[in-house]
Amino acid sequence: MKKLKYIIPVVLGLGLFSCTHKGDKHTDCEKKIELSDEKQDFLGITNKNKLSAASKRALEWKDELLHNNDWYFEYQVYDLKGDFAYEEGVVRRDPSAMIKHDGKYYTWYSRSTGESQGFGGDVENEKVFPWDRCDIWYATSVDGITWKEEGIAVARGKAGSYDDRSVFTVEIMESDGMYYLCYQTVKNPYNKRVKNQVGLAWSTSPNGPWTKSEEPILSPADNGIWKGDDLQDRFSVEKKGDFDSHKVHDPCIIPYKGKFYLYYKGEQMGEAITFGGRQIRHGVAIADNPKGPYVKSEYNPISNSGHEICVWPYNGGIASLITTDGPERNTVQWSPDGINFEIMGAVKGAPHAIGLNRTADNEKEPTEILRWGLTHEYMNYNYQYIRGFKTRVMRKHTANSDKEAKDK
Repeated sequence: MKKLKYIIPVVLGLGLFSCTHKGDKHTDCEKKIELSDEKQDFLGITNKNKLSAASKRALEWKDELLHNNDWYFEYQVYDLKGDFAYEEGVVRRDPSAMIKHDGKYYTWYSRSTGESQGFGGDVENEKVFPWDRCDIWYATSVDGITWKEEGIAVARGKAGSYDDRSVFTVEIMESDGMYYLCYQTVKNPYNKRVKNQVGLAWSTSPNGPWTKSEEPILSPADNGIWKGDDLQDRFSVEKKGDFDSHKVHDPCIIPYKGKFYLYYKGEQMGEAITFGGRQIRHGVAIADNPKGPYVKSEYNPISNSGHEICVWPYNGGIASLITTDGPERNTVQWSPDGINFEIMGAVKGAPHAIGLNRTADNEKEPTEILRWGLTHEYMNYNYQYIRGFKTRVMRKHTANSDKEAKDK
């Protein structure tokens, strides 16, 4: 057998692996890594020549991440007043981003009433989930604290339409004097294999009236195959299909580079548990016009983790907060092209279903748009209500006795 020598470049850009095979014998790979004294001291590595797997991963971290905490934040939530105070028997959840019009903040949200019976109850007449049998309502506020419920913006469709069961998890976009609401839809009958879709409504005013799209603007992939015909079994599949073969959730449209990027959460048929979380990823579909047609990116999925969509423009690209599920949960990521995202920072956690403040100065700081906004919280399984949140950037850790620099 010929003598083979492999030179494999390391992703770290710090050195080379060289492995030699002689006959049937394999010699150990020698890893040559150039590690400066300064970086060794910063990372606390004991011996340059004895690197653990953790130390090798640490050497992959970019210097800008090691020394920059601009993407890190801590948060707290608080109660709101007026119609957003908790109300027994009413579900208010999944607030949209906030926009400002005529001196008032506006937000849209999912609203329903009554308890949820699950799939073991009377599915034809009762609620399955808190977000079942919802309409989209909106509310206004002068100060972002006290909110007035204004009424229904988008109602469920007529019997037989694609949105006749529920419309929920809404987002707002303003473009060229028009207002657009994108949202999830469910069609009767509701079962565990039902395929959620995305609808759209538009208006010349945030107060409506709203015109709804006659057909969904986004649907799940159609390349998965269920196993058997039990409509209440969503885990048995012959083929799982694409990452969004079961549901498309949490839509959010961002005007970007002369086009419209519709970010969404995908749920896969036969969804698995990986890395201690649900197998959920994000995708994007792109259109030349806000009303579509939207074409899914060939690079989907664009995340390997996440839950609710939370995206905003920053520094010529798109930033994304990834929470709840997957190996990269609780990270803030950024993409220079809206598709290829890299981790910029890790956070302890984040509010649920964030409603961003779209009036913020996005370019002031990477997470400036997260300084305050809306979220929802479970009072119990049946009832959720909308609360406020605020964050702070944390660049240094100080003990209670420290009298020097304080956290921003």
